[in-house]
Amino acid sequence: MASRRAINPSRRVAESGSIPLSSSLHQKSRTSPLLPIGLVVVAAFLLIGYSLRGSGGFAGQKEAISIGQGVSCSADAIRAIPILKKAYGDSMRKVLHVGLDSCAVVSNLLKEKDTEAWGVEPYDLEDADSSCKSLVRKGFVRSADIKFPLPYRPKSFSLVVISDSLDYLSSKYLNKTLPDIARVSSGGLVIFAGSPGQQRAKILEPAKIGRPAKLRSSSSWVRYFIQTGLEENEMAIKKFEQASRKSSYEPSCQIFHLGS
Repeated sequence: MASRRAINPSRRVAESGSIPLSSSLHQKSRTSPLLPIGLVVVAAFLLIGYSLRGSGGFAGQKEAISIGQGVSCSADAIRAIPILKKAYGDSMRKVLHVGLDSCAVVSNLLKEKDTEAWGVEPYDLEDADSSCKSLVRKGFVRSADIKFPLPYRPKSFSLVVISDSLDYLSSKYLNKTLPDIARVSSGGLVIFAGSPGQQRAKILEPAKIGRPAKLRSSSSWVRYFIQTGLEENEMAIKKFEQASRKSSYEPSCQIFHLGS
């Protein structure tokens, strides 16, 4: 019995006329000079967009150094400002921010009604933009090494917000820095810390920080709070969680509310 020859599937499709012949498509792509020109134009736009994004051309805030996979705890803090206002009320009258992108955080705090704000940037401000340098000249933001006592009197601020800074401190300095930051607050501390399980921070300017971020678990942070005599502010936690749910605020970082 003669064997049956297998049918070529591509031949069947071509004969049925259900789709255009692939050969005709190839012929059109070869004869059209517009395709390579279009690809070059698209590639040029992509390169321009990438360069602008990297230089901050499309971004309102500097996010070069962040905790985890592109996660900025300072960006979380900025988004949380309306939530903090609802949770802390009058304690948002005089706010100090300590951490990366302090100029961005302070400028957003100053937009809030009845809120005064100052900032401490733990890293170099030489490459800051014009708006940040203006805040520095006016005394709203200063650069200071937080491993040493802050240049403020006790209870100078009603609330201190900390982000993208404590994660870079070793245990030795953390045990000294936390009590000193609490010293300058009369209404408590709000800490935005990197979440464990993420990749280490991509430090693009190691000379400013000198070490990768140490992403601690919530239980590790609680141990530090106990060691330094700080207690979590249960009332503020409850109010913040309620306001977060109403505003659909979902932070990428861990948030701790401490009494001073």
